[in-house]
Amino acid sequence: MKTMVATLMALAIAGAAPALAQQTSQTATADFIDRDGKEAGRAALTAGRHGVLIEVEATGLPAGSWVAFHVHETGTCDHAAGHEPAGGHFNPGETEHGFLAANGPHAGDMPNQYVGADGVMRAQVFNALVTLDDKETGIRGRALMIHARSDDNRSQPSGEAGERLACAVIR
Repeated sequence: MKTMVATLMALAIAGAAPALAQQTSQTATADFIDRDGKEAGRAALTAGRHGVLIEVEATGLPAGSWVAFHVHETGTCDHAAGHEPAGGHFNPGETEHGFLAANGPHAGDMPNQYVGADGVMRAQVFNALVTLDDKETGIRGRALMIHARSDDNRSQPSGEAGERLACAVIR
């Protein structure tokens, strides 16, 4: 009887392995670092049927202001270089920047987010132009970026969003 129970448990665990692997491939996290290299928050990403839900809480931002929030092309957050190694906005479709551009937006363009009086940005953003898989639109291994100013949603190539305040590699 013990052997039979052990065998059934092993089969149940083996049968669950693909489901666990699928669940892992459907989620990601990203830890923000600020311009001083200090921890500045976290994002949790979840793949949906038609895009990715990004839940973020980031600290140390300009209180009471709107800031730009993007996916950048390279997963390199180097605070000593002002997070510039993260490259430009993720743009696999080679479109124009911004929701108001005639041929936009980039896949990495997302709506501006509001930072509360406490300097914390808390948001849930759904991006229907990206995925968490290894397809052309996949963002795992790329970077989330929070800028100092709001995005004007039309200036090329990046919306005049200003300094890169916080960067997080999507893992």
